Amino acid sequence: MSLHGTRVAALLAWVNSTQVCPDPLKNLSQLQDCSIFIRIIHKIHGSKEGESVLDQPLPERISFIHGFLQKHYRHKLAAENLVSAQKLLDGEELALAKVAVLLLYHTSMSCKNPEDWNEFDYKTQVELASIIRFVLDNEECLNENLESFLQRKAEPSSSSMSSSSFEEHSPLSPLLHKREVHFLELQRISSFPSTNLPSTPSSPMGDIMQTPQFQLRRLKEQLVFERENREELEVEMAENHKLIMEKDAQITMMQQRIDRLVKLHEKQAEDQLEPKEMEELREKNESLVGRLHEAFRQCQDLKTEKAQMDRKINKLSEENGDLTFKLREIASNMVQLQRALNELSEEHNTAMAQSQEKQRQLEKELHAALQDKKCSEEKIEILQGKISLLEDQLAKLEECSTQEKGEVMGDVLKLEELKQEVSSLTAKGIRLEEEKQQLDSLVTSLQSSLSESHRARERLKRDLQARAAEGQA
Repeated sequence: MSLHGTRVAALLAWVNSTQVCPDPLKNLSQLQDCSIFIRIIHKIHGSKEGESVLDQPLPERISFIHGFLQKHYRHKLAAENLVSAQKLLDGEELALAKVAVLLLYHTSMSCKNPEDWNEFDYKTQVELASIIRFVLDNEECLNENLESFLQRKAEPSSSSMSSSSFEEHSPLSPLLHKREVHFLELQRISSFPSTNLPSTPSSPMGDIMQTPQFQLRRLKEQLVFERENREELEVEMAENHKLIMEKDAQITMMQQRIDRLVKLHEKQAEDQLEPKEMEELREKNESLVGRLHEAFRQCQDLKTEKAQMDRKINKLSEENGDLTFKLREIASNMVQLQRALNELSEEHNTAMAQSQEKQRQLEKELHAALQDKKCSEEKIEILQGKISLLEDQLAKLEECSTQEKGEVMGDVLKLEELKQEVSSLTAKGIRLEEEKQQLDSLVTSLQSSLSESHRARERLKRDLQARAAEGQA
């Protein structure tokens, strides 16, 4: 199965952005010698530990990359199982793409400024964000799912991976009092002290880096990294302490030898030894004293270094404790914030459905009222025409004889009935107009409520993102 073209293009765009390639890459096969991977590791990891590997054969380069992946990834999997050394030797594009994905993930975790990703166009950022999201969601089963992810077709709506992958529709109830109570509860939950926060990024990569899942994963990896540094320092301190003990033992032994030589010197002086033998003893004594002084100096240096290591370990222990406390605090607030969001989401969905149904009903009633009003106005026009005609006839009747007037008396009664009907249709037209105004007012009120819900949703979203950004700070 061929690789996913859009995702491969996004990975190549990211590799080119590292500026470690002599010329821009156009396909994955150009990564076959693994030298670009090693240069990327140098750049993002800030070390030259693998610089000499570039001059070694390909198997040694692959072994170095495996070692880096095993050291810096916490997914409970072995790098050899995820990326086959033999497939890398064969230059298989799927294996090369896997390495690029893992290095991209490590770069995103090491990135301090989300705006660094703004050099990519929106479509590329969407694909890069989808890759990061996939690794986060599949940490425990990355070995089984990564191949299909790199090979399968694009999702129906890939653009949703940018921000909607982690932005839940902010739930707001149309009942104003209840909505305010929940919003104030969210403010209380998220009101722990914070520093000045960076502005919310407006890009897919920036958005995904602000998600609670990403922030917690970054803090956990930072905590593991600090813990490993502390363990390495403790091991180094133990070795130095062992060395100091050895030096102390050597000093004690040398001191004992010097004491023996001094006693021997005194005894030989008493025995009046030859000047030549005395000179040899003196030279040996001076040599031992010099070595003793050198040992004392080395011991002092080691003690000074041990004190510095102790201070460094104490500082790391304090930082580790602060980081652990901050991680727990942020995680607790995130859980409470998410729980409150879930509760409001249910209310919001219910309220939105009710609001939409109410709006449809009001619009239907408004339409019916307008139709009734229109029909009434048409009837009034027709009746007014008839009234005008009958009034003309009555005017002519006034000039006729009494007998003729009697004959048209029925028309006069019909005329009176028409006037009453016109009057009735006019109390009804007015009533329909009042109902129309009431319906217009209800529709306007409903639209205003929905607008307020939208504004409150935006405030809630910014608050959640601010809490996530606090984790990064």
